[in-house]
Amino acid sequence: MLIVGELINTSRKAIKEAVEKQDKAYIQQIAQEEAAAGADYIDVNCGTQFGKEIETMEWLVKSICEVIKDKPLCIDSPDAGALDAGLALVKELQPQFQPMINSINFEQERYKEVLPLVTKYDAKIVALLMDDTGMPVTAEDRLGVADNLYKGLTEAGVPEENIYFDPLVKPISVSDKAGLEVLQTVKLLTEKYPKCHKMCGLSNVSFGLPNRKVLNSFFVAQTMVLGMDGYIVNPCDKLMMGTIAAGQALIGEDQFCMGYLTAHRNGLYD
Repeated sequence: MLIVGELINTSRKAIKEAVEKQDKAYIQQIAQEEAAAGADYIDVNCGTQFGKEIETMEWLVKSICEVIKDKPLCIDSPDAGALDAGLALVKELQPQFQPMINSINFEQERYKEVLPLVTKYDAKIVALLMDDTGMPVTAEDRLGVADNLYKGLTEAGVPEENIYFDPLVKPISVSDKAGLEVLQTVKLLTEKYPKCHKMCGLSNVSFGLPNRKVLNSFFVAQTMVLGMDGYIVNPCDKLMMGTIAAGQALIGEDQFCMGYLTAHRNGLYD
């Protein structure tokens, strides 16, 4: 299981304001809270900083690496230049870790920009199941995009275990079959590409609905059973992290229930 902390994102008001004020202490505090809460990677996303994304990415990476010494970073951007700048700094400041890139897809422009960075930095890669035709509707369509991404990435020398397929979670408030299609996609991916991983930012499934945390936690449990082994989430959300720990115990991925017991001792079920 791999947990990517999602909180350092300039689309969030507090992070945007901290970046604009160059409030390094606040950014560092959030990163430390994510790490302490159990994030395996810290996502860094400043994609809303149009025209100054590269310099913002560099500032964020430097600020975070000053205090985070035991967790690698996931560099997240729609801009290939910002990805490259962030990854270069990560390699300099965290040479002991393998970085992660969020993300590549099979839209040809994006694919051609990001693939060289994946191989250049030997990075784990989040592979979104979409292409130039848009976001697939059915599980079978998603699998077709996965086939193309798998072929291209592995032929470029990317190890299977570095690939994290993201089935693209849509809100069930917009399409009542959206959750089911993701579940079916995860099942198909697990069967066809057992050495690759599956990861998603699952909170989108509950967008526009009440009691979002309940829906999100149920969706985690459902996807885990079918083979999802990575999530981009708020690691400070006790219900979410508690659900993940309980799920791992129930599917036999928590030896002697040590992770579950640790979650209990840390108060995730209070």
